[in-house]
Amino acid sequence: MWMRGCAKQLPILNNGPINRFMFMNDNKKRFLIFSTAYLPFVGGAELAVKNITDRILEVEFVMVTARLNKNLPEKEKIGNVFVHRFGKGNKWDKFRLILRGARFAKTLGKFDLIWSIMASYAGFAALNYKKSHPNIPYLLTLQEGDSRFKIYKNVWFVWLYFKQIFKRADYIQAISNYLANWARDMGAKCPVKVIPNGVDIAKFTRLDSAKLANIKIEDHIPCEHKRVITTSRLVAKNAVEDLIMSAEYLPENIHFTIIGSGKLENSLKKLAADRGWESRAHFLGSLEHDDIVLHLQQSQVFCRPSLSEGLGNSFLEAMAVGVPVIGTNVGGIPDFLQDGKTGWFCEIKNPKSIAEKIKYVLDEKNKVEVDKVRDNAKKLVVEKYNWDIIAKQMKQLFGW
Repeated sequence: MWMRGCAKQLPILNNGPINRFMFMNDNKKRFLIFSTAYLPFVGGAELAVKNITDRILEVEFVMVTARLNKNLPEKEKIGNVFVHRFGKGNKWDKFRLILRGARFAKTLGKFDLIWSIMASYAGFAALNYKKSHPNIPYLLTLQEGDSRFKIYKNVWFVWLYFKQIFKRADYIQAISNYLANWARDMGAKCPVKVIPNGVDIAKFTRLDSAKLANIKIEDHIPCEHKRVITTSRLVAKNAVEDLIMSAEYLPENIHFTIIGSGKLENSLKKLAADRGWESRAHFLGSLEHDDIVLHLQQSQVFCRPSLSEGLGNSFLEAMAVGVPVIGTNVGGIPDFLQDGKTGWFCEIKNPKSIAEKIKYVLDEKNKVEVDKVRDNAKKLVVEKYNWDIIAKQMKQLFGW
């Protein structure tokens, strides 16, 4: 039968890595990564893999991922990862990854660790590989941002098989306490450790005055006006519609910089146009990280009124820059956002609540408090959500 019992819980040494993660010789180890997508597709999970693997040179990382685009090469090295893109270059490659990804990985040699990036299409491929290589440790990383209900809607018809992704893991790394609890609820019996995503501190604190001045000219927003920024995929869970609707309760000198793309882009633009807010809602599409930094540095408030969130890298990036942050008390956000200490909570699906928090942050009467909260947030990111620190935690997890 395909369904087996829960993975045996292995002993932990001083709350450290599992014994089978410990490597006792000096030979370079090979880790097999299964990821549904990878660069140039950019998301929190992809950036996490890139930043972690670039900082762990003691390992040869080999990735099997869905190709998804026929213009992408089947093989290439990106940083410290040998990337093998599997499939024909279309959307069905995700399903090909499930069905034949493990078999393909067997042609790539021997490995010391199986590492699945999220419990998605890649998770099924990693599970299949684990079943045929039961003695190789299997690490599952959870980066999911969708609600549990949405995930269930997508996998209910293979629910028992889906749960095996968690049950067969030898170790689980979750980027938030919310996801760690989800892993346990899904039946995981192995150790679960919270190691969050991070921020490239140097990149998000670098100041380029000349480029900042160009942005002021290009976006046609008067210098005395205020900018509220959000950086996110334009999908339902990020509730950008609620942010735009908050304009009804805000003065006309407050503008919205909306960075990102997604299936709701046209409907959100139509919403702004129908309300007569075209001159206040600025849709910039997907931008390179360096350009996102510049727009953050020009903004007075960051707001993303999420309906669900695994962690929320965009919040951390804004905090690193020094932009006051407004979010919702959902998912992994409470791991770093404490109301009145490192940011502010607004209510879910409540544009008026969003507007009230924006006005509070921008009110000169609250400047001393806002500056203190902003400084607390920046200090937190530097001390806890720094990729250099997180890479060291992952190295400990791997056995160093």
